Amino acid sequence: MSVQAPTLERAQDLLQKFYGYPDFREGQKKIVASMLEGNDTLGIMPTGGGKSICYQIPALLHEGLTIVVSPLISLMKDQVDALTTMGIAAAYINSTLSGREVNDRIRAARNGDLKLLYVAPERLELDWFRDEMAQLPISCVAVDEAHCVSQWGHDFRTSYLAVAPFVDGLYERPIVAAFTATATPQVMDDIVRLLRLRSPETFVTGLGRPNLAFSVLRGEDKRSFLLNYTREHEGESGIIYAATRKDVDDLYQRLCDAGMAAGRYHAGMTDQERADSQEGFLYDDIRVIVATNAFGMGIDKSNVRYVIHYNMPKNMEAYVQEAGRAGRDGDPSQCILLFGPQDIVTQKFLIEQNPQDEDRKRNDYRKLQQMVDYCYTTRCLRSAQLEYFGEAEEHEACGICSSCTDERELVDMTIDAQKIFSCIHRMRERYGVSMVASVLKGSRNKKVLQYGFDSLPTYGVMGNRTEKEIAEIINVLVSEGYLMLSEGQYPVVRLQQLAAEVLRGQRKVMQRVVRHATAFASGAGSRGRKGRDTYPAAVNETVFEQLRLIRRDLAAQEHVPSYIIFNDATLREMSVANPQSEADMLRIKGVGEVKFRKYGKPFLDFFQNQGNTGGMVSEDEIFADDVYEDFE
Repeated sequence: MSVQAPTLERAQDLLQKFYGYPDFREGQKKIVASMLEGNDTLGIMPTGGGKSICYQIPALLHEGLTIVVSPLISLMKDQVDALTTMGIAAAYINSTLSGREVNDRIRAARNGDLKLLYVAPERLELDWFRDEMAQLPISCVAVDEAHCVSQWGHDFRTSYLAVAPFVDGLYERPIVAAFTATATPQVMDDIVRLLRLRSPETFVTGLGRPNLAFSVLRGEDKRSFLLNYTREHEGESGIIYAATRKDVDDLYQRLCDAGMAAGRYHAGMTDQERADSQEGFLYDDIRVIVATNAFGMGIDKSNVRYVIHYNMPKNMEAYVQEAGRAGRDGDPSQCILLFGPQDIVTQKFLIEQNPQDEDRKRNDYRKLQQMVDYCYTTRCLRSAQLEYFGEAEEHEACGICSSCTDERELVDMTIDAQKIFSCIHRMRERYGVSMVASVLKGSRNKKVLQYGFDSLPTYGVMGNRTEKEIAEIINVLVSEGYLMLSEGQYPVVRLQQLAAEVLRGQRKVMQRVVRHATAFASGAGSRGRKGRDTYPAAVNETVFEQLRLIRRDLAAQEHVPSYIIFNDATLREMSVANPQSEADMLRIKGVGEVKFRKYGKPFLDFFQNQGNTGGMVSEDEIFADDVYEDFE
């Protein structure tokens, strides 16, 4: 399919009309142009990078129907709600519908009344559904969360393997476009091969999102940290991820006992309980939700101000996906990982409990070790993430992560490093971190004495430190490439070339002592209840809260989450711009023509009537407990 250059201009017109944005982001523009030219396309974009626009706008310009393969019911509903709110003809077919409703939607597609139809990958395995779709003029198949097709991805679903046969069974092959936020080079190769993309144009938009401040905190009292942090940020939406259902239930109860508007989400709850929690969170009735990783994929809530991981995730892909649910509106947000050595034990247990072949298990252990290395690194955290996902070119330090903002002086740890390396060498590189630490400490435990390690020259040479401190140093040395750990449930620590250079006196080792950071709990770097410190002084927080009240009423009338009307960033821009006309409103990002016609008048009336102070609500009234609880 050949499309003339003006078509991209038409795409920009539709972007302004329906979405309220004057131009695409650079990554979006290249992907949209590729799809308009009829190319199979692979787009790797960060969570919150606007992947959906990349296939929704071409769907409006192409003749026929776009099929969107989407993995979760909640994701489909959110996307379709948002599209229909903008006046775009879209629908979904999933297991929540009756047979009559499914037939009605297929009939609408057959009659040309739909531009986008969302379906689960499992639907593509059904013969009757494939037969129905084969009769439709399908211009594009867009595969969301495409990493699920790879067994080396972190959310492998066998039903994604049905996409390629489905496409092959259509009367005329459509464009196939695949999108995901997290894919290593290996997973990208799998996406191209298993979806049978034909000479695809591939676009990797940098994973770095400047509004996200990443932090790894070690040695914290996790429960106390969470209670302090959520109290300081009680007016904000946040997600707390925990590794087990037991932890989720415990943290949820503690937050409720502390008076927080909290919810929970895990696989041990009933379908209705999970649905109620998710809806409460989306509609801002619940401010903070505690969940296992069963929660979140495809949750398009734009105003999540923080994501806290109570435990280390199983791999970097899972972490970046989950943490990336913060700050989708582009406003500053915190991504905090609370790490403790017990997290490693928990994740190894989960790997062992999961029935899988040995290759997959070895891969899981390798990825787990890379996640541990991330937790111990002293490098810029964003740079470490980019390197993991194959963006190997040099990156500037982000300046806002916990490594970049660590102002302590570097300490020369060369002597301690030489002691550690020498001990590992004398132990024949056959033992794990804890055993090496025991020998260096001079422990009299049974195994140390049984193996005769008390006779080694390095026995007890770090007796002034605890075994925990020694293990911490060893793990940092692993993360920085001086040492490596073998794969498997019981990894062995081994020397690398850099360690040999240190032993020969050719290289120094500089490290920082374990950080005990409490600034996050007191609100540093993020907003408190009234939005302090993060946003420019020009933002009128009193007006912003009044706009939220207007939005809340409109959302209740439409039975959709508030952010589908306008997101927080749009309301904040309104509070600064003080629009007095339709033209003023349309210049605000996120206010398109369609949305203005549907929702703009109450907001414009508010600004036009601001001079009448009798209609204004004071800041004291807005933040009075009863009013605050009502709209939050």
